[in-house]
This record gives sequence, C-alpha cells and structure tokens, in this order.
Amino acid sequence: MLIDFFYTLRAAQLPVSVKEYLTLLEALKAGVIPPSLDAFYYLARLTLVKDEQYFDKFDQAFGAYFEQFERQTEQAFAIPDDWLKKKLQRDFTAAEKAQIEALGGLDALLEQLRQRMAEQKERHEGGNKWIGTGGTSPFGHGGYHPEGIRIGGESAGHRTALKVWQARAYRDYDDQIEIGTRNLKVALRRLRRFAREGAAEELDLPGTIRSTAANAGWLDLKMVPERHNKVKVLMLLDVGGSMDDHIKRTEELFSAARAEFKHLEFYYFHNCVYDFLWKHNRRRHAERTPTWDVLHRYSADYRLIFVGDATMSPYEVLQPGGSVEYNNAEAGAVWLRRLTSQFPHYVWLNPEPERLWEYRQSVALIRDVLSQRMYPLTLAGLESAMRMLSQ
Repeated sequence: MLIDFFYTLRAAQLPVSVKEYLTLLEALKAGVIPPSLDAFYYLARLTLVKDEQYFDKFDQAFGAYFEQFERQTEQAFAIPDDWLKKKLQRDFTAAEKAQIEALGGLDALLEQLRQRMAEQKERHEGGNKWIGTGGTSPFGHGGYHPEGIRIGGESAGHRTALKVWQARAYRDYDDQIEIGTRNLKVALRRLRRFAREGAAEELDLPGTIRSTAANAGWLDLKMVPERHNKVKVLMLLDVGGSMDDHIKRTEELFSAARAEFKHLEFYYFHNCVYDFLWKHNRRRHAERTPTWDVLHRYSADYRLIFVGDATMSPYEVLQPGGSVEYNNAEAGAVWLRRLTSQFPHYVWLNPEPERLWEYRQSVALIRDVLSQRMYPLTLAGLESAMRMLSQ
C-alpha cells in the first residue's frame, strides 16, 4: 500500500527520497501515532516534505491517493454506511439531502423558529420539524438541513447554518509562533519599502568604495540618511467557526507579519466585517471598536489585508440581519466596500484550498466585491498578494 503512496508523491513532483520513505516506515513500526488517517497525514508530511512550499502538492496527492484507496475498499468490502454512523451525527445520503428543501430565506426561517418555540413543550431527537438533535429539522444541532439555525451543541460538519444561537468563545491568534521556515517572512518582506530620511548619519559602504577607487585610493567617506521601514499594514483577521480549521497557518502568518512590519495594526471579525471589530476575543462583547472609527483612525496609505476563508451563508454578505451571530443593520458587502474605498491598497488572503473556492458561493460574492483581489494563503499566493499591495 505505502509503496504506491510513495510513487504517487513522486508522480506529483514532490522531492521524496527513499531514505525519507524508510523513516516513515520506521515511525509507523515504532507506533508513534494512533491508527488514524489524520495522524498518518501529519506524520507523512513531517517525514516526507522538506519544505513548506510543497504542502499544497502534498495535500493534493495525499487526498487523491486515499480517495482512490477508499473507493477500492468500499467496492471490496461493501461495508454498510449505517455501521459507521454516530448516534447524533447522521451521514445522510444524497437522496435524503435532496428531499430536504430550504424554507425560503432568512426571514421565513426566523418566523418558523418563533412558531416552533411557542408550540414546543418537550425535547425532541431525530425528527424533521421540532427543535432537536440529529434530525432533518432546520432548528437544533447534530443533523442536516441546507438552511438551518444551529441552537447549542457542536456543528455536525455540514456548515450550512444561517445563524448560530450559542455563546461561542474564540481565542486570540498567537503572534509568537515560531515559523518552521523563513518562506512566509521572505514573501511578506516583498512588501517592505525602505526610504532614507533625515540627517546623513549612516555609512554608505558601496558609495565609499566607489568614491575611494575614483580618487586613486584616497579615502572618501560617504554618508547617507538612516533607512526606515515606512510600510504600514492594517490586518483584519477572521476568527472562529470554519476558521478553526486554519488556526495553525493563520497564526504562522500573523507571527511573521508581527516580525516583519514595524507599523502593524490588527483587529478581529467573524465571517464578514460589519459595524464593529475587536482586539481581544475574550473581551469581544465588552470591548468593541466601531468600524467607522477604524475607517477614520488610519490613513489611506495603510495596506489592508483581510485574512479569512470567506466561507459563510450568502445572506451574511448580501443582506442586513444576515450575520450568523446578531442582527447587523447593514450588509457585509457595504462594509467591505467602505473599507476598500478608504484603503485602495488591499488584498484578501484565503487559507481554504483554492480548488474548493468554486464550491463556496460566499467566496465568489466576496471576490466580486473585492475586484478579484483574493489570493490563497500559499507561498505563491502570498507573493502575488504582496506584489499587488506594492503597486
């Protein structure tokens, strides 16, 4: 099995050596990971991938190989899906999902929720109407509905909720994460613009050498003003929800940005920017910063960087009251246009794999609002984004 996996990686033009492959086998033999595909993914990436720039290729090759292997396994053993279902996280078939129709929009959904709350008197599980768990009702958690409201509990992984009624706690991104390679910092460094300002107090070594040589060896010292990093960055970071899948990569980016940019300001938002932002996630309800203040506080020469997967309900971008957490007075698209109008140098960095963007309606909406200035959070994408910001 793993021989084929090795050749799959080589076919994807990954520089995987036989020695690294043997190291992977030794680690498996030593039992350093539990019998889990996720654990094997991280172990294989650790032992076989030399550089972070190959992560995307590795992810694609890994997914393609095990998807094919999974299909072969299903054909060979024909294990019924029912054996693998959890009690509250039902794995609905495509036919079942096709039978569950949306209720007709956000307003209709909220109206039906109010009716259910007034009528329901007891707990329900596995149904298709009342507020409960593990069913096909649009209200509750642990089941599936294409346009529902998740009330309490954890997500079943479908990410189709229009609103979430739950006190959710987010944590701040760590800006002290040590980067395994220098590639992110090097990519960000492309944005830095240095200018010489002030009094001539720094030795210009190349100029001194040229001038001394031109004077037949007589020393001729040349001085230049000290160099200053003038670039200013405003970073808006999506946090919580589907961004939990991208914490590590976002923390690495945030840490690299703190190291590279002397003038860096940052704020958090959830899913889309609305009328307020915050600095600390633990105090996000008590210490909010109006977005209007951010627009007026920072000058237009700031480079604006959004960081988020742009994965949400389309209502959150287009409709007032569409926020998953509260009734926003204006649509998210309105605030995005205000920000990009104030800060003409802007980009959106998306940690979600670019091959999945076409399946996210909200991604297409935000890309339209931002004039297609969305880039994947890969080394190549980051370099393209920095070139855009430098124009």
